[in-house]
Amino acid sequence: MLNKTKVVVTIGPATAEKEQLKRLMQNGMDVARLNMSHAKYPFCQEVAEKIQELNQELHLSVALMVDLMGPEVRTGRFLNGQAYFRKGDKVRIYMDEVEGDSTKFSVSYSDLIKEVSYNNIIKVKDGLMMFEVIGMETDYIICEVLTDGVIEDHQTVTVEGVKLHLPSMTKKDETDIIFADKIHADFLAISYVSSQEDVLVASDILMGLKNDSMEIISKIETEEGVNHLDEIIRVSDGIMVARGDLGVDIPLERVPGVQKKIIDKCHKAGIVSIVATELLSSMEKMVRPTRAEVSDVANAVLDGADAVMLSNETTVGKFPIETLNMMEKIINSAEKDIDYLEFLSTKEEQDTDITGMISHSVAECAGRLHCCAIIAPTMSGYTARKMSHCRPCCPIIAVSPNESTVKSLQLHFAVNPVLIKEMKDFDEIIEVSKQVTFDLISTKPGDKIIITGGYPFESVKSTNFMKIEEL
Repeated sequence: MLNKTKVVVTIGPATAEKEQLKRLMQNGMDVARLNMSHAKYPFCQEVAEKIQELNQELHLSVALMVDLMGPEVRTGRFLNGQAYFRKGDKVRIYMDEVEGDSTKFSVSYSDLIKEVSYNNIIKVKDGLMMFEVIGMETDYIICEVLTDGVIEDHQTVTVEGVKLHLPSMTKKDETDIIFADKIHADFLAISYVSSQEDVLVASDILMGLKNDSMEIISKIETEEGVNHLDEIIRVSDGIMVARGDLGVDIPLERVPGVQKKIIDKCHKAGIVSIVATELLSSMEKMVRPTRAEVSDVANAVLDGADAVMLSNETTVGKFPIETLNMMEKIINSAEKDIDYLEFLSTKEEQDTDITGMISHSVAECAGRLHCCAIIAPTMSGYTARKMSHCRPCCPIIAVSPNESTVKSLQLHFAVNPVLIKEMKDFDEIIEVSKQVTFDLISTKPGDKIIITGGYPFESVKSTNFMKIEEL
């Protein structure tokens, strides 16, 4: 089953063992995500090495994403890792590190006390916990608890309606980018992106490391990021709709509309879109999702998202493999209802170069001829990306001898990248393309495939042919 919508799986304690990683890779994980807000370097190094070993063992090309913590405020540590807060109680929020309990906790941003005012609402745990500022002393803020609940170590803190003066990139982020380069990550997700400058700072660091293959995914989590979306898209390889923090910074009811807007803009711009946060969150503790969650995932697919992401479901959840299997089933069903011609029509006026025109024609022919696959031999991935933007009705099998190219294609809609040996002869390309098709999908005599790419294979820079083959 070759689903077109990709799945990013966050790796944590529940999925870090090699056997669990193997099962995730065999059951549809396209990209493994390491969240630097929680994961430590030794853990990440070990996971990266296991994935590389399993890729070779299973003949797969699962990619690796490093997600930066970003300039965010988090709670400190609590006695026994968590504390319960009761509505109406008074709580002190310290600027210096203290061990938290039900009467106090600390935050990671020492200037918070200078930037809040009386009656401001401080939100913790994606807004599930709220505190109203009722007083301030030299080194702590006095708050009244507005909602009952539990807070754990290192949970996010925001202030409703207040833009905190945090740096666009922290020292930790810079160190984490260097680490991401060291473990050969394929994607770098940048948190709390509010302008194109935030993206360019990360890009400059990668240039300094002479890394031109790691792609940048900008996470939209704030109103400011939404307001500057067009300029952020121009300098990014992809956009992640990070609905957790986004739903804290803007009214919750606006999130679905903003999500649709971001997916649409990414599709028209030809870059990747990822929908993240709480897609199947009930499966952290239950073996089945809610009907609303199923609809949520399906709607992301129907809107044309390139990828969907699992977070807590696979880091600390009880049923990580079952959750991934459910995600794949929902995707597979929803993709049968996609209006592929509608997506194709939105690209028609934009595909004015040769590669774009051929890609558009290939997608149209694949639909009219009911082709079972599109084969795209590629060195750089350019042809496969262009084909993906046209949202064809059948899988795109991108064959390349370049490992970094193969992994970079793992987030693109419908693209199934396959690592092959170098090919210089056109007839060899055709034969290998047929064999890869037989290996990946069920075919029968008379099925048709379209082969498209640039020839001569290694030297031409654009797509210049399409060939229809009957199997």
